[in-house]
Amino acid sequence: MKLLCAPASPFSSKVRMAARHLGLDIKEIRVDTNAGPAILTDNNPLGKIPTLIADDGLAIFDSRAIMHYFGRLEGSKLYPAKEEKRVHAEVLEALCDGTCDSLLAIVYERRFHPEDKQHQPWIDRQWSKVVRVLDRLETAPPKIGKKLNGSHFAVAAMIGYLQLRFAGQWEEDRGNLVAWIERFEETFPDYASLKPHG
Repeated sequence: MKLLCAPASPFSSKVRMAARHLGLDIKEIRVDTNAGPAILTDNNPLGKIPTLIADDGLAIFDSRAIMHYFGRLEGSKLYPAKEEKRVHAEVLEALCDGTCDSLLAIVYERRFHPEDKQHQPWIDRQWSKVVRVLDRLETAPPKIGKKLNGSHFAVAAMIGYLQLRFAGQWEEDRGNLVAWIERFEETFPDYASLKPHG
């Protein structure tokens, strides 16, 4: 399998961590979405990452679709077997992915618009979503037991992106989340190399 990805992308990070956790043999191919290389646009008309090209040539895109594909592979235990726990994991993953959407919206607003053209109310609205999610997770951080699942990688990727692009802006009064990511890295030592990097 081939994974079209980028090191700074939290969505790529989530998928890369899950693949490593499952011991999947995946060749990572770094792509620049702004350049729109043919290997990306020919396999994903949206030109977005991550995009997985399976062994049979099937292109799978959107990080959650890839995660669920991994979860259906023979022998995979990426999501809990019990329905209630699985739904909880899937909802948490969706919450973290939505948070990353808001974070990326802020980054793109600042990166692609001159300062005098940036729409601060839009940035504030996106950040308020992030704050609500972080406050919720601070109050009830996900449990890390013997088995990691897809939602753990989603939380870790989200925090990794905050560490990369918003360092010093989210940690105050969030000791539980700071402790959570430290414990996650102890449980999953590959986090240091697979979290979002600039």
